[in-house]
Amino acid sequence: MDRPRLVLDPTGRDRDAETAELCARGPATPVDILGVEAWAVADPGLLELLLKDPRVSKDGHQHWPDFPRVVPAWPLAVWVAPRNMFTAHGADHRRLRRLVGTAFTARRIGPLAARIEQLTDALLDGLAATPPGVPVDLRERLAHPLPIQVIGRLMGLPDDLEAGFRRTVDRVFSTTLTPAESEANTAAFYAMLDRLIASKRRHPGDDMTSQLIAARDTEGEGEAAALTEQELRDTLLLVVSAGYETTVNLIDNGIALLLTHPDQLAEVRAGRARWSDVVEEALRHDAPVAHLPLRYAVEDIRLSDEVTIRRGEAVLASYAAAGRHPCRYGDTGDAFDVTRPVKDHLAFGHGPHFCLGAPLARMEAETALRRLFERFPDLALAPGAELAPVASLISNGHRSLPVLLAGPRVGN
Repeated sequence: MDRPRLVLDPTGRDRDAETAELCARGPATPVDILGVEAWAVADPGLLELLLKDPRVSKDGHQHWPDFPRVVPAWPLAVWVAPRNMFTAHGADHRRLRRLVGTAFTARRIGPLAARIEQLTDALLDGLAATPPGVPVDLRERLAHPLPIQVIGRLMGLPDDLEAGFRRTVDRVFSTTLTPAESEANTAAFYAMLDRLIASKRRHPGDDMTSQLIAARDTEGEGEAAALTEQELRDTLLLVVSAGYETTVNLIDNGIALLLTHPDQLAEVRAGRARWSDVVEEALRHDAPVAHLPLRYAVEDIRLSDEVTIRRGEAVLASYAAAGRHPCRYGDTGDAFDVTRPVKDHLAFGHGPHFCLGAPLARMEAETALRRLFERFPDLALAPGAELAPVASLISNGHRSLPVLLAGPRVGN
């Protein structure tokens, strides 16, 4: 990489400016991500091609020559070192994805709709007890607890582990930790996963964790095994992380966008847009994951006369920039428009690694937004509220979302 590198801000403090800079630098540009060089791809068309190109791998163990040197001291090691479907390539990816996919079929996700409604209403009941004029943090009181309760039920998490998983996942997405802090957090995460696995081996249930353990324990060893013990641990790590933080950000961003764009909320209330439109536009406008580490070129990939991604070089999917790129959305990419006719975006990825949990995340977000604004029609940002970003170049949400509920209308 002989072009000037853009150093990505680990605090995410000015995401919009960084997004604009990535779009201006062309389809792919060299970046520095916490000391690691990578090609950030912001052009959605090019990103779609690379995300389904077999010449681009997610297996750093095999295809990233810098892996042995970088990973031991890199704060984002937990994003590239585990062995699960997120970091697998080819046949290994298909094997692991097939195992996880059984938990995200329509047969399993569909019946969760009623439970998500119940969980949402219970959280809103708690909010309704807030004294008039007292601000509440909707990231803390709604966007956080709903996804962790949903993923907890899907995976069979005991109640006493939910709070611990939340703390560790928050730190997985933080990009301001030192290598030592990140390593300690990862160790704490695995310790909780081992407790979960041990508990489910003793008392299996109708949940994803028990299903994966059964596949691990009953289908042989070595090459005959459905997955190794480490793959079991790493797969659970992935599902807890991916099934939680990203949906938190989606709900958080959806609320914030509607409150800062009252004209768009009016479109929904007038029936000119649906709540599903709000969810899709929030995903496009503010992708819950801004940048997703990492992929690697299996061979040289020539993008143009001037740009070639060399074998072994890292690739960063820059979803936040792709969602607003003018090559697809013209000069309206920065606008939040729930009536936008073009609904496509890459917030859930593309190709073989497309997010298995996308239908569940959409269901949770649509339910949370619809029920919230129905229950509290006078909802407004708290006076003087500052929507500061979370300290991360990966996670794209707010540290807090302070609002005034203004009380529910009589009869709702």
